[in-house]
Amino acid sequence: MQLITDTQQGPVKGREREGVILFAGIPYASPPIGNLRFAPPTPPHQRTKLLEATQFGPASPHLPGDGLTDSHKVHWDEDCLTLNICTPSADQMKRPVMVWIHGGAYRHGTGSIPWYDGTRFAKESDIVTVTINYRLGALGFARISAAPTSGINGILDQIAALGWVRNNIESFGGDPNNITIAGESAGAFSVATIMAMNESTGLFQKAITQSGAGHHVLSQQEAESAGEMFMTALSATSLQDAQRKDIHAVLAAQKYVEENAHEVMEKGQLPFYPSITNGYLEDHPIALFSKGVSSNIPVLSGTNTDETTLWGTNQIPESKLRKWLKNYIADPEPFINAVKEDRGDISAGEIALAISTDHTFRIPAIRMAEARASHGGETWMYEFDWKSKAFNGALGACHALEIPFTFGTLGVNGTDVFLGTSELPHALEDLMHKSWAAFIATGNPTTQRLPEWPTYSPNSRTVMRFADHTELTHDPWPSARNSWEGIR
Repeated sequence: MQLITDTQQGPVKGREREGVILFAGIPYASPPIGNLRFAPPTPPHQRTKLLEATQFGPASPHLPGDGLTDSHKVHWDEDCLTLNICTPSADQMKRPVMVWIHGGAYRHGTGSIPWYDGTRFAKESDIVTVTINYRLGALGFARISAAPTSGINGILDQIAALGWVRNNIESFGGDPNNITIAGESAGAFSVATIMAMNESTGLFQKAITQSGAGHHVLSQQEAESAGEMFMTALSATSLQDAQRKDIHAVLAAQKYVEENAHEVMEKGQLPFYPSITNGYLEDHPIALFSKGVSSNIPVLSGTNTDETTLWGTNQIPESKLRKWLKNYIADPEPFINAVKEDRGDISAGEIALAISTDHTFRIPAIRMAEARASHGGETWMYEFDWKSKAFNGALGACHALEIPFTFGTLGVNGTDVFLGTSELPHALEDLMHKSWAAFIATGNPTTQRLPEWPTYSPNSRTVMRFADHTELTHDPWPSARNSWEGIR
């Protein structure tokens, strides 16, 4: 098995693992440190020596979070712009490629999480999988007036990684003309944002958005207000001053802004998200999709039925329901009635779950599909509805639960906490994994084991529901969907 191959920056050596080759920790940009902190990514350094690409690179510096990475210790460092490649062989076969962008609310996460292991894609479907790290939190998204790209540098990191993949993936057995970008949660927000930017033109041919679409972008004003608060908290009076600050001071300032952002931003809005940036991201992605941007890119998109159980929304009592819902909508009553019309007499917690899932995940995905359909863009929509057995069933089909099904990684470290059963649902895992593999290879997720799966349109609203019994549905939860018309 050939473990050494060439890149434009010099040779790299991977390692054999479970019958495939892993190349880990390859720099795709220069370290974003010193005067490159808060600056756009720059090309990686040239090397004359062989790079031992056998260990994952560090994550971006981040505050402790409640994401998947908390199941194991994560090493982080500002020198974090690296990627990992899992390939069947470093030959010249030109296989389909998936570039995976991790989630974590743009504030934590890493591409090395075991859930994102591309081994099964490589062994069963002859697909090359790439996972990446990018700048998080303030380092990737704090808007600083003297740094024109600072509010979107994390996205520019991702685009730089895509450029590196296009220029080098042939050396790893991949096809530079058959690349799918994919992500979950903030990774899916990233995919939608990348699709809306001219800088990404020609870097990929297909896209997958799992639990995320094009709504999660800050306005220039919101980003500037959060950026000013960040600089004040950092005690920095200039860009150069901010670049010299210790990384722990940067994280402390980030934490302060996260805790006090309500003073300068809309209720519930997070302060370190990509922002509209002149010359890069000219408008909200949904608005740009409505104008036909990226309509030539086939998209596989969907959400989970019970996304927000992960944050305990299904535990909201009746006495607090309406006050809590005002975090999302000024007048909750029509939305409560719509959910009851779809689902019958359900508890206050279930109502909160349905409305928060719709607001943050399902409705944005629908709006993206609708916008794309108006210009002939093909979008295959799904809903993941396999109910976790963990915590006496309290998680349901929660946020992120679909990931090990699509990667085919049920049983790896950390999944047991979410699944809550020793009888793993391998049949559904196999069905979903092969559907994702088909889309990555061909741009269509339909397989012989699935019912006919038409693309989404406002006329049919077809959605594949993946569950113990997988079936094609038409306009699931229609009353709730209608309640958001003209609002979100």
